[in-house]
Amino acid sequence: MIDIEIPLWAARLRALRRGKLWTRQDLGERLTAAADEDTRDRLPSGADLAETVRRWEAGERRPDERCSELLCRVFETGEAELFGDTGEPAGTALWHHVTGVPLIPGRFTPEEEESTGRAIENPARADERTVDYFGAVLDACGLSDRPPAHLVRALSPVFEVLQSFRADARPAVRRALVMLSSEDAEAISRMEYESGDLDEALRWSDRARREAERAQEERLVAYTLAGRAGLTGPGSDPEEVVEIAVAARERPVREHAAPSPRLEAITRLREAQGHALAGEEDMCHRRLEESAEPPGAEPEEGGRCAFDYSPSLHDVLAAECMLDLGHLEDAIEILERELGAARWGRATAYDLARLAHAYADAHESERSAQVARRALGLARQTGAARALRELRLTRSGLLSGHRPRTVMARAPWGPRSVA
Repeated sequence: MIDIEIPLWAARLRALRRGKLWTRQDLGERLTAAADEDTRDRLPSGADLAETVRRWEAGERRPDERCSELLCRVFETGEAELFGDTGEPAGTALWHHVTGVPLIPGRFTPEEEESTGRAIENPARADERTVDYFGAVLDACGLSDRPPAHLVRALSPVFEVLQSFRADARPAVRRALVMLSSEDAEAISRMEYESGDLDEALRWSDRARREAERAQEERLVAYTLAGRAGLTGPGSDPEEVVEIAVAARERPVREHAAPSPRLEAITRLREAQGHALAGEEDMCHRRLEESAEPPGAEPEEGGRCAFDYSPSLHDVLAAECMLDLGHLEDAIEILERELGAARWGRATAYDLARLAHAYADAHESERSAQVARRALGLARQTGAARALRELRLTRSGLLSGHRPRTVMARAPWGPRSVA
């Protein structure tokens, strides 16, 4: 099957670490935390321990008895399973090592692992079980609270593997795998955006749309366009935002696909944001009013690509529009209300950073500093680099008027050609 030039235990160690979405430094910190005081004093620290982990995974050095016990404790496995030759079906650790696809302990049966590895080796063997396997991997990553950059490292190899099935998989299976590759690319785009890399987010958004078009799944194409409309940053072109949001809303109708109330709502919200960036107050308020209608409990297709909508999301995005229009009091009132019971996460960190910025613009420096501290702690905890960027803007004194935004290059597939 698959062959590599390092010991099986080394491949298994690396695959297990990546399956946990840990960096080598993360693993080193967990080993230190799991050790007793005497053992902890003998372990390397910081970068030295991360380098030791690298050498283990390369097979350059085998962990001694003390570190082997710690590794088993951290990964919650036995020494035979981690360092023996029969911990899983032949090839499982190897194909995870070679491809970089996360090995999620306990999630799949040995038969499922082996079947997927054989399908990767020979794409003609791909079947519904292969589709289910990669769908479950995407679901597991979607539920993870790991920093966005860690999720990008986990999801990118999945995209590459899904691409490898394009030529030889059976048509029905190939279409399902192409749809998964679109959903995977869309997830990576969101994580790159949260990591603060707008250019990479846009590139992955383009890939997500292309894969959705290859699958001829119009609802998925519309979803990727709606996601693209939400990728804004310093210097974004308001006209571009509006056009992409309209294209996302009109795409299913033009292709005679079933309309989606949630798609209607979220694209009108994104359109409102574009109008706010352009200072078009009347159009912004009109779209906000239209998007405030409850979309209903429709069954959404597309699995991980369900259109996100809630009254809270509507109000928070409306607050962002108010900030861009210069209505600080309205924005602060909304954000104070919505963030009081908000779920702690990357989005909340960014919204808190916006609130801190709004307080600073309103010359309420003490409140701005208090909220900024909360936002900073949460941003560091969740890896929300976008929130950190907003906090840097607040601290640097860029506190009035419209912030500069970088114009997004108009792509040939853009709204003027698809609308």
